[in-house]
Amino acid sequence: MLSPSRQRISPSLHPEDQSDSAVVSFGRFWTVLTAALCALSISASTPKLASAQSAAPASQPIGLTLDEAIQIALVKNYAIRNARLDVDEASSLVKEGWGQVFPQVSLSSGYTRNIKTANPFAGSDAGGFFQSLGFIDWLAFNERARTDADASTNPITVEEFFLRQSQGLQNAGIQPADTDNPFGIPNQFRTGISVSQKVFDIRTFWGVAGATKYLRSAREAGANRQEQLIIDEVRRQYYQALLAGANKRVVAQSVARTAVTAKEAALRVARGVAPKFQRLSAEVELANLETQLISTSSDSDAALDQLKFTLGIPVSQPIVLTTNLEPNLDATLHTVSLEEALQTALQHRPDVEQSNLNLELEDIQWKVARAEYFPTLDAIADFAYIGNVPDNRTSTITDPADPFSFSSTTNDFFSDDYWDFTASVGLSLSWTIFDGFQRHQRVQQRVIATERAQIAQEQLLNSIRLEVEQALRDVRTAQLRIASQEKNVERAELNYEYASARLREGVASPLDEREASELLDQSRLGYLQAVFDYNTALSRLETATGTVSLTEAAQSQLTMR
Repeated sequence: MLSPSRQRISPSLHPEDQSDSAVVSFGRFWTVLTAALCALSISASTPKLASAQSAAPASQPIGLTLDEAIQIALVKNYAIRNARLDVDEASSLVKEGWGQVFPQVSLSSGYTRNIKTANPFAGSDAGGFFQSLGFIDWLAFNERARTDADASTNPITVEEFFLRQSQGLQNAGIQPADTDNPFGIPNQFRTGISVSQKVFDIRTFWGVAGATKYLRSAREAGANRQEQLIIDEVRRQYYQALLAGANKRVVAQSVARTAVTAKEAALRVARGVAPKFQRLSAEVELANLETQLISTSSDSDAALDQLKFTLGIPVSQPIVLTTNLEPNLDATLHTVSLEEALQTALQHRPDVEQSNLNLELEDIQWKVARAEYFPTLDAIADFAYIGNVPDNRTSTITDPADPFSFSSTTNDFFSDDYWDFTASVGLSLSWTIFDGFQRHQRVQQRVIATERAQIAQEQLLNSIRLEVEQALRDVRTAQLRIASQEKNVERAELNYEYASARLREGVASPLDEREASELLDQSRLGYLQAVFDYNTALSRLETATGTVSLTEAAQSQLTMR
């Protein structure tokens, strides 16, 4: 167990630097979130302003606690937003699937211009039927002339009949019609509505029912797991940024103290009371520490930038971390046994639920593939308005009393002679008897996909056990390191007090006091490193078991999505 003496150990790195660790908070989560995302809303509406903002970062830093960072990540993290879009996409896919069982209504309209219409009787005994229609009129005329009671009417030759008929058309001002193919219609119009309704299609019904029951739930489980992973990543990066900042302060303090020591060594050498190698040694150490300070400063800035990127806020926005790097004493998982942790993981991890749902989905897909052996039955209805409109809409009328006297009439474009309504209803049955064993192979593919899902689930369960064992081991190791570093910090504090007292009494050099101070800084930094390892290991354990602990504000943020 952790020693209670930890409560009196300050996470600051040097007695003279106690005030540097105090940071002013800038408000709770919603205030922080509003300020942090203000740049995003402005840049979305004004591209020029967005480019200017990226070139000049905001001057006012934002105070950010760990809990606020987690809440921001739950809203703005890119991976979480994509996971939620996957859930919305699943809902849309389910609705699209249900659309297949509703009536399908389509409207179509078309126009066809027939340049040349083939003779429908060509090649048959009636191939010259159209050319012989005129002879039928001649035969009818002669038959009437022969059988009527008027002795002055006699049959005439076919040449005279066609000549007198042509003369009558000319007298009426009518051009002879092209009777080469009276079935040909130059202009054809069709506008109709088709309605179809699935009556029996087991593939659609099984597929839609399976997607409704499992697809969205599987996507939601994946989104929940993504949230747990992001929370763990935010914690780790937040603690990493704190640790990098602490390391930077340690090196900065060492540089300041070494600069003072180098100045004192130079004075002692100038007075002739110390050899020159002491001054050179101090100068070399100062140069090395300044180089190390540049490196640690870059590491600290990079850690903050990575944290901002993970949170989904502009990297140019300055932030100040206001949560101290202290061990999480409220956690209860560090005392749990391995078997209890494994059972908790199997019950609470969303990816375990997702794996089970994926198996159910693969079973549904197998049933859908098997359903291709069944027939499909659709009810159909077709309603159309059809127009067959000739270019020449003038009709020739013959006087019954005088077959060689003609008159004409012109119809309107929308005349009832050209337009008519048609309607039909019926059933359509489709049943594939043989398709070259394609359906059989699709069924085999679904069997293979199910086996893959089973292998993936087995791999997941083994990986969960590995994650839980490693996280428990790291938590307990970090606990021992914290206890050891606590005692070491106490010894380093006592050593620094002795060195300071000896310096005041004049029996020790400033170099001895500086070395004791550096040992104290390194001991405290080692303690913070142990705390970092403990907190990150505990966060990994919570993630491995699926029991990520959140504050009430963060939990409410999850329920609001």
